Order: sequence, then structure tokens, then C-alpha cells
Amino acid sequence: MLHPLSIVSPFLFLAGILYCQTQTQPNILIFLVDDLARSDLAIEGSVFHETPHIDLLAQSSLRFNQAYCASRVCSPSRASIMTGKATPRHGITQWIGSASGYGNKARYPVLTSTYQRNLPAEEVTLAEAFKEAGYTTFFAGKWHLGAEGSLPEDHGFDKNIGGISSGGPGGWGGFFGPWKNPKMDTGAEGESLTLRLAQDTADFIKSAKSQPFLAFLSFYAVHAPVETTQSLWKKYRDKAEQMGLHKNNDRFEFDRRRAVRTAQDNPIYAGMMETLDDAVGLVMAQLKASGLDKNTIVIFTSDNGGVVSGDAYATCSFPLRGGKGRQWEGGTRAPFYLHAPGYALSNATTDALAIHMDIYPTLLELANLPTRPEQHKDGLSLAPLLRGEPLPDRDLFWHYPHYGNQGGEPSSVIRSGNYKLIHYHEDGRDELYDLLTDMGERVDLATKKPEQVIELRKKLDRWLDETSAKMPQRDPRFKTELLEEYLEHHANKVHDWLEKRSAAYLRPDFVPNEDWWGSASPK
Repeated sequence: MLHPLSIVSPFLFLAGILYCQTQTQPNILIFLVDDLARSDLAIEGSVFHETPHIDLLAQSSLRFNQAYCASRVCSPSRASIMTGKATPRHGITQWIGSASGYGNKARYPVLTSTYQRNLPAEEVTLAEAFKEAGYTTFFAGKWHLGAEGSLPEDHGFDKNIGGISSGGPGGWGGFFGPWKNPKMDTGAEGESLTLRLAQDTADFIKSAKSQPFLAFLSFYAVHAPVETTQSLWKKYRDKAEQMGLHKNNDRFEFDRRRAVRTAQDNPIYAGMMETLDDAVGLVMAQLKASGLDKNTIVIFTSDNGGVVSGDAYATCSFPLRGGKGRQWEGGTRAPFYLHAPGYALSNATTDALAIHMDIYPTLLELANLPTRPEQHKDGLSLAPLLRGEPLPDRDLFWHYPHYGNQGGEPSSVIRSGNYKLIHYHEDGRDELYDLLTDMGERVDLATKKPEQVIELRKKLDRWLDETSAKMPQRDPRFKTELLEEYLEHHANKVHDWLEKRSAAYLRPDFVPNEDWWGSASPK
């Protein structure tokens, strides 16, 4: 078997009858976190962040060691979760709102491709499929898949709290009330947006009657702006000092085009992580209090990698290279937990490959509903893993013909077995990595294994052609000196500024913005 199920004791076993034999349909609860690195969670190795509620969920789930986002940025991944299709098929290959074509500066060799800016109406979304099956559908939080006419309520959700065209809360008031989200009330001064969305989801679960539900809690956290309370900042500032992290003067390294964070010691972000964890715990507690935990499938994942560069430079993806917006594993490998009642799971892990498009067919099968192969054509049901069965052989693909503010380069990627090939659209070069021996993607094997490169390029090119993927075009305005100036600036001035700013967060006398990072944070 290519991707064997690897179980940590005790052994994964079938406990109770299968869904196809039950008399009631299971409920569905999906947690989607924005910009969460796999390494941000304590159960995945973080020694600085504290995530006991998420860890508990993971321990009662099938935990995937090699699960992937559909894209290195948010909107494409979200569209793939909703449609079960790879990004070139639905056309949303970039975060919605980003410039394309000549919108980018002339310091890059190619023009970033155009892309679809609304989730296509003709797609039958995950929510629509479950609504057709008699489910009540609920959405709370970040949408970022289009504006009026392409909001959650236009794509199968009966209730929408907070889902708008914007991808971050910053322009709508930040993470503390009062906020200005037109799909929510203003919130009390100092109220946490993350906890509020969790409470709204918990209230929906509490009100659930006999009709099965699909609840999709799509957190705005832990996206920028990075905000927390003063008390949580102090808790993690003190923890960093106790761990000796405040003595670190080398938190960043320059990798290709940007400085990237190499340490988890940001007390503001750690406070944000604790609030996220509390929010997940709040919803799970209500699920249990309502007596629905025995009949609710739960999925927990992230839309892309953590922000190691650009935006807030908030975290690090060690041992993976890169993060959000970047073409390496840190940009797309994500936490992925599948909790399925009827199967007793305890510290169960698998090395099977999974990707966002798998969510759609997996949930249909677990709910004993007809699959829609013409819709979720790039997804594969993960349900066999719960029965101790292997998944069929397959390759995974990604296409991102864009630049972003995290330093990533326009490229297409294939993972085949343990090999990963990255094809760069600026100059046509290829990188080849063996993820089994080099998870951190530090040793490029392209020149040593030319036959492997040729084989994987053929597969990748065939997939790009099959999906009608748009390709970036040369920029006639490109000036090499502009790119060189940009790289020098980021390798020196920006790098030095980041080191000073990050060290300042850990000083006992640290003074934030007057209103605590753009919010009316409670003391």
C-alpha cells in the first residue's frame, strides 16, 4: 500500500455500527482556521503555544501527518473545500482582491495571472449538497469567496454570520468590538470576535432540533492584525522569559526573497492562539452539552500555512520550509483532524496523503449520501482509512501563477510518492525534493535525478493542460535592477527592523499602539 495507515496505540478499530446502518443522519461541524501553521499547535510540536482543547479534539480524531491545503493562500483553498475541485478548475487561484496583470510592480519577470473573483454560481457547493439532503446549514466567520450575489447565503447556507467579501477583520474593526462587519451586530467594546463567532456557532448547535445540520465555523483568526489582550500578552511574555526565549537575537533568516521567522516566541500571537483554542473548546463543550457529540462528524484544518513572512511575520513552520504564500511545504501542509463517531479513535495517526478537496466526498460518504464525482472530481473520500483500509495511489498538484506579499514565486507543484517537484514560471527551472529524507526541502536533487524531473514534469504538464490552468506571461517592463534593489532592502533593512520589533514584544516595558493593535482590548 502506498500510504499505509500508521496508528499510535491503542489500535484504530471499528466500534459500533456504520453510518449506513444508523437511523439518523450525522451532523457535520467544520472548523477552518485562517493562516494556522501545523506547528502552531502543541500536539504538533509547539512548546510555546498552549492549545489543550484543539489537542483534545486531535486525540479523539484520525490525525493526518501529511495533509495539505489546496493552495498556499486563502480564497483558492476555501473554494476547493466548497467545490471539491482543484484551483485551476474553479478559477480562484489567488486571494480575492489581489492585483493581477499590470497591477504588480515591474520588479518581477512575469505578470501575475488573472483569476475568478467570485465562487462560480454553477458549482454545487458542499453546503448545497447537504441542504438538498435535508440538512440545516450554518456559516460563521470568514468567507472571502465573493461579494454580494456570491456570499454564503448564495451558495447553500441558510444562516450567515460574519461572512463577507473581505478576507480579514482589520478593515471592519479588528478582533475586538465594536466591529463594522455588516453581517454581524457591532459587538460590545472589547468583545473578542473569535469567541463571539464560537458562541454564535454554539448557540446554533444548542437550538438544533431533529433536523441534521452542517455548521461551518470559519475563523478570521489567526490572520493579521495580530491582536490579543494585555493579560495574555503578559502571560506569554513571562513564559518566553522563563524559557529563555527573550535572549534570542536571531529570529529571522533570509530565504530567497524575504526574511522568514524561525522562532515561535511572539507573545501577542501566542495570546491569539489561546483565544482560538478557547473558542474551539467552547463549541465542543456545547456539542457535548446538547448530547450531539455522539452523532457529529468534526473536521479541523487550516486554509494555508502559517505567516512566517509578510503580513505580521507571526510564527514559524519548523521543521517545514516556508509558510503562507510560499511554494514549499510550510505553505500548504496543514493540521487536519477527522473525528468520526462510530469509530473509536485514540491518538490515531496516518501517513496517507489528504488534501482539501477530499473533505466534500468524505463527508458525503460518512453521511451515507450519494457522492457527486462530476462535482468533487479532484477529491477522494478518506472514509476507508477509518475502516483500516488503504487509499488508492494518487499524485497531488498545486498551481499558483501569482506573486504574493510573503515572498513566494509563481509556480506549479506535484507531489508523487515521496518526491516533490516545483516548476517555476519565471525562468522554467525545476526543483526536486525527497520529502522522506528532506522534509525541510533544503537539498535540491534536480541535477542529480534528471530522469525523475522529466517524469514528474510530464505528469505536471499533463495536469495543467487537463485543468486549463492559466499561465503567467512575461512582463515587458521588468527591470533586473528593481528586483535586486528589492532583495537588498529586504535582506538588510527589513530583516534588521523585524529583529528589533520582535525583540521589543518581549521587553517588560513594551508599549503597544495606544489602542492595543487597532482594537479596544480589555485590560
